Amino acid sequence: MNLASRLFTHSIIKFMKVEQIYTGCLAQGAYYIESAGEVAIIDPLREVHSYIEKAKRNNATIKYIFETHFHADFVSGHLELSQKTNAPIVFGPKANPKFDALIATDNQEFKLGNVTIKVLHTPGHTMESSCFLLFDENGKATNLFSGDTLFIGDVGRPDLAQNGSMTMEDLAGHLYDSLQNKIMPLANDIVVYPAHGAGSACGKNMSKERSDTLGNQKAVNYALQPQTKEQFILAVTDGLTPPPFYFPKNVMLNKTGSQDVTGVMERGLTPLNPNEFEDLANTIDTLVIDTRKPEMFRVGFIPRSIFIGIDGDFAPWVGTLVRDIQQEILIVADEGREEEVIKRLARVGYDNVLGYLKGGFDAWKMAGKEIDEVESITADEFADIYRRVVSDDSDHGTHKTEHQTSNNEYRIKIKDVRKTTEFEAGHIKEAENIPLAQISELMTEFDKEETNYIHCAGGYRSMVASSILKSRGYDNVVDIQGGFGAIVGTGVLL
Repeated sequence: MNLASRLFTHSIIKFMKVEQIYTGCLAQGAYYIESAGEVAIIDPLREVHSYIEKAKRNNATIKYIFETHFHADFVSGHLELSQKTNAPIVFGPKANPKFDALIATDNQEFKLGNVTIKVLHTPGHTMESSCFLLFDENGKATNLFSGDTLFIGDVGRPDLAQNGSMTMEDLAGHLYDSLQNKIMPLANDIVVYPAHGAGSACGKNMSKERSDTLGNQKAVNYALQPQTKEQFILAVTDGLTPPPFYFPKNVMLNKTGSQDVTGVMERGLTPLNPNEFEDLANTIDTLVIDTRKPEMFRVGFIPRSIFIGIDGDFAPWVGTLVRDIQQEILIVADEGREEEVIKRLARVGYDNVLGYLKGGFDAWKMAGKEIDEVESITADEFADIYRRVVSDDSDHGTHKTEHQTSNNEYRIKIKDVRKTTEFEAGHIKEAENIPLAQISELMTEFDKEETNYIHCAGGYRSMVASSILKSRGYDNVVDIQGGFGAIVGTGVLL
């Protein structure tokens, strides 16, 4: 695993070890529990080698692999880990995987060395969702591995497992019952370890904290406050944005099994010289993703490539914007970061990486290949343009500017690609909100004739949007550096 993207937290109680292995790019927590030489892994990531090596270093054996539910936001490593260790995969009730697994009953207990793990069936996020309650050597409940049932500050969204017979409201009702009947009666000093933290699309209001006592969550988590089921349903369903398109595809991979990640990595790490890369890039439907920093992409990139920077929410944005999980992909990355890019893509099921540009973008330039760029201006430059247009509009002069229409109305096309909630909290007066996640559906909202001034909060999403528009033939886009934060500093009218 990429140690730079993880935070390790340890809790050792007598002979029991609990370790949270946090992956920042997915805002995901996997868990390593060890007692008397036996190990349980909860919600493992797809690359499982580190779990096996950790147990080996501790002279321990992986005995169980627990899954809180069929994950939607990443491809789990449960099947490969089971194949390599012979440890059974344990799901809660209602799970229906297409491979051998132990489907536990509600309240079933599993011995792990000197400790016990109890299954609590907590449907609501999904119908098979379960929490795992850990008891120490003395039989005291110490930790709750809550999956996507209970987050720190939030609960799992109830709209991912809808089907013809079950609505979002039905699932929310099940979640209310699970929280009231299974979670609220537990002791306040139990430490809650969720499957996700802030940044995950599996909830809407998660805290940056990655664990907490259940007692504190009872006090501060809106979903655990005294309320009727009807009030709860309204609260948890209010303000939900559409889930990323790759979510149901990841669920299916987690139900049926995915290919060995080792083969995926080997194929993706194929180095391609500029000519080889260009030949593949010109193949119909091949997508080039440039993962460098936005300021580097801006001044030069391969024509028709898409910017999704590795230093942002890379995997979730790929899953949101690249609708076909089978898409054939070519990678442009900073030298030395190719493996990281391909690993992050594999974590969300994008396995068809054909290779990467050897030597990075510098090799492309040195080969004399065609280069494109994104026109970009500072927030101060934008403010000058904005004030000039507003001034022209108020003066009603006869001199036409580039912003004047045939009806002598002055306009400036400002496209704000932040989330709707961000836009509603404050925006430029003339701006139109086109959230980046919906750019494909709202592409016609961008003007084909006049200049589109594009901004987000800080510059990452606007560069993604600009690259997508350029790839679709919109050459009249101007990115505003620094985004809304920088624009506010100029005093432009909001």
